[in-house]
Amino acid sequence: MLTKIVIKNYRTFRNFKLTFDPEMNILVGNNDAGKSTILEAIGLALTGRLRGRLLAQDLSPYLFHKDVTTEYIAALREGRDTKPPQIIIDLFLDSKTAPPELMGTNNLLKANEPGVRIRVALNPDYEPEYKEFIKNPSQVRLVPTEYYKVDWLAFSGNGITFRSIPATASLIDAANIHLQSGVDYYMKHIIDSYLKAEERVKLARAYRNLRETFAEDDSIVKINEALRGSPSDVSDRELTLNIDVSQKTSWESGIVPHLDDLPFHFVGKGEQSTLKILLALNKKVEDAHIVLVEEPENHLSFPNLGKLVKKISDKCVGKQVFITTHSSYVLNKLGLENLVLLSPVEGVRLDTLPADTQNYFRKLSGYDTLRVVLARRSLLVEGPSDELVVQRAYKDVHGVLPAEDGVDVINVRGLSFKRFLDIAALLDQNRVAVITDNDGKDPAVVHNGFVAYAPFPNISIHVGANSAIKTLEPQLYKANSLAVMNTVLGKNFESEDDLLTYMKNNKTTCALAIFESAHTINMPEYIRDAVA
Repeated sequence: MLTKIVIKNYRTFRNFKLTFDPEMNILVGNNDAGKSTILEAIGLALTGRLRGRLLAQDLSPYLFHKDVTTEYIAALREGRDTKPPQIIIDLFLDSKTAPPELMGTNNLLKANEPGVRIRVALNPDYEPEYKEFIKNPSQVRLVPTEYYKVDWLAFSGNGITFRSIPATASLIDAANIHLQSGVDYYMKHIIDSYLKAEERVKLARAYRNLRETFAEDDSIVKINEALRGSPSDVSDRELTLNIDVSQKTSWESGIVPHLDDLPFHFVGKGEQSTLKILLALNKKVEDAHIVLVEEPENHLSFPNLGKLVKKISDKCVGKQVFITTHSSYVLNKLGLENLVLLSPVEGVRLDTLPADTQNYFRKLSGYDTLRVVLARRSLLVEGPSDELVVQRAYKDVHGVLPAEDGVDVINVRGLSFKRFLDIAALLDQNRVAVITDNDGKDPAVVHNGFVAYAPFPNISIHVGANSAIKTLEPQLYKANSLAVMNTVLGKNFESEDDLLTYMKNNKTTCALAIFESAHTINMPEYIRDAVA
């Protein structure tokens, strides 16, 4: 099995490392985080092929990391001596099962371990032509892959072939499985599993009879008579139309499975997607050591997704599985401890979190876990009323609701901020802000409670500055006035105490009124800072 992968300059990854679980790996990240790229890189290192073609035949300058390309071109145009960039994918194998000829230190980690490498580098045979080409840097707009070659190597430094690798992989992506071949395979499965030999003979005979009677139909007879009398400028023989009955097994491709009386290619995309994945599992997984599944949840309802995930789990026992997903259900069903959070530099396993934080998230639906992982920016609040007020504050500043701007406001259900911050500390690209009451404490004391997260620049803590104003409701009142709050809430309270009592006893109702109000509302400074 595979133990880890290190990627340099390939697609979204400039320098990336990920350690694998020997059984299940669930890859989660935002769009363009590189989930599919990891599956692609694994398949590439194991087969030397990209999308079914040898990489050397499909080499493109767009496979190089964008920043690497930009820096390379800038260096050439500034007259600096620069080496042409390389792509390297190092895939490490389990030393207990890998053959000794794969062992070596020719990998990015310089570790003496077994593994295989894909390297895309300048071909020395074309170096004179390359140097001539870059004499005019203005014409260099992309990495000149015309002068490159692809090496497929063991960590020993020796070249390898497909037979050199003890692990085989099967990539299953319903979006790229051609449906007709799937239907043919489904039909063959039905025939092999459910029909006896005598039933196959009867079916073949009935199908042939049906085809033979085709030419006896009155309309076909008339059409053929007309064709016989028509002159042809390509042949002197008579032209007629009929159905080919010469092949013994032609009925197997002529008969199409129907689901609820609908031909298979007319059923819904969800049913098609499920069947494609399961057919691929039946067809490919038996001889594969590693199974790569791309977003199995596409087009599926919640109940059908549950059935599919169960079947994937059952069929892949004893295999090493990699699944990309955005589905909290897939995440929970296959195990939160198998979750890999992707960042541009490293894949972080959730099992590296503190044990109590892991236990906390295991009790949740999985949805909140994915929210803080997938959002480029998260605002953590204590409850539903805070959630509404913060959304309104964000819209006042930015002109759109947070969700419309890729920002997620997450109600952490009380004081579970630190659980989410443990995840944020692993993902330095995701900005996370805590918005909390001071509850009568000195703000410095509140900040001190989060001191463990101070080293992380992507995490910020926002709390009311005046300890005498303990919670959100009096903070809102203080930032506005009795008249403004009465107008916003549609009330006529004559005193601050009556207004605040009402707001504290009707937190969500008041928060909804603030969220929907057309009137200008001043937000407390700590909330303005958080949403800025």
